Amino acid sequence: MLQESELRKIVEQINEPFLHTTLKELNAIEELTVKPEKQHVSVKIAIAKKGSGEQMKLQQEVVAKLKEAGALTVGIRFAELSQEVISKFQQTPQAGGNLLSPGSKTIFIAIASGKGGVGKSTVSVNLAVSLARIGKKVGLIDADIYGFSVPDMMGISQRPTLRGEKILPVERLGVKVISMGFFVEDNAPVIWRGPMLGKMLNNFFQEVEWGDLDYLLLDLPPGTGDVALDVHSMLPACKEIIVSTPHPTAAFVAARAGAMALRTDHEVIGVVENMAYFESKKTGEKEYVFGQGGGEKLSEELNVPILGKIPLQQPDWDEVDFSPSVYTADHPIGKIYLQMSEKIAEIVPVK
Repeated sequence: MLQESELRKIVEQINEPFLHTTLKELNAIEELTVKPEKQHVSVKIAIAKKGSGEQMKLQQEVVAKLKEAGALTVGIRFAELSQEVISKFQQTPQAGGNLLSPGSKTIFIAIASGKGGVGKSTVSVNLAVSLARIGKKVGLIDADIYGFSVPDMMGISQRPTLRGEKILPVERLGVKVISMGFFVEDNAPVIWRGPMLGKMLNNFFQEVEWGDLDYLLLDLPPGTGDVALDVHSMLPACKEIIVSTPHPTAAFVAARAGAMALRTDHEVIGVVENMAYFESKKTGEKEYVFGQGGGEKLSEELNVPILGKIPLQQPDWDEVDFSPSVYTADHPIGKIYLQMSEKIAEIVPVK
């Protein structure tokens, strides 16, 4: 028989993910009820910030512990802690720390391609969101400074704010985002040269208050130009994922991006074949619009696995929570991205 008092004690010992204090100390369990006949537990928990990857991770931990205690099903709702409680328990960030500090444990993953038009930014956005969905703390830099598109893809309309001298990234779908698109007006073109671009990119690392991240993804410009070179020099331990279409020529061009990564001691961890095929909703038949074999060819040349093959299909648009390029977790393609994010977490696990 499930006992409410015993279950409450179990949940009380779990740490709130932002304040790193037990839920008991925060008095954050607003409701916990049990339906013994159905072995169902319903919980309402207050946390410092809703709608984040940290919330997802906490939810998974609570569900796992309650099921270990005998619950068959668990329902969880979240509320926000009062500002008074947050201020009381909030830890002061260490001065001078940033993502490039020697003690940083953040894993950098650059998403690269040999040419434009292969859907690299779409892959970047959906991998970032999917990593957040499996409970990782994720940041995304739109490093395609000439062709920034991440804010529009994710349906971001707000701009970053300042806290003291630090820029606070915009958080959307559990991902902290910084893009050149936040700092130009009316979709104006960027006409800077290499040295200025390098300085802006450095600011994204040094001047943004990212907080504690597991993964920082970088949506690189296509090809092997100035920004890609800057990333290679700034982040010697960066991992890379190469995106290509299945066309053999596209794979040949993508191999150049992979070769550049290897020459600069970056580790290529996998290949994503985008636009792999089109599947008819009426017949279920697959049509290979851009040919076949490019992903395999690239995988063999770089000696890395194919993380996933993404078919051609539009995301389901939600007019209320509009993010036109993000696939929902239950969409067939969204499920492929979740599988890829789990593979990435296995290949480069968080320390």
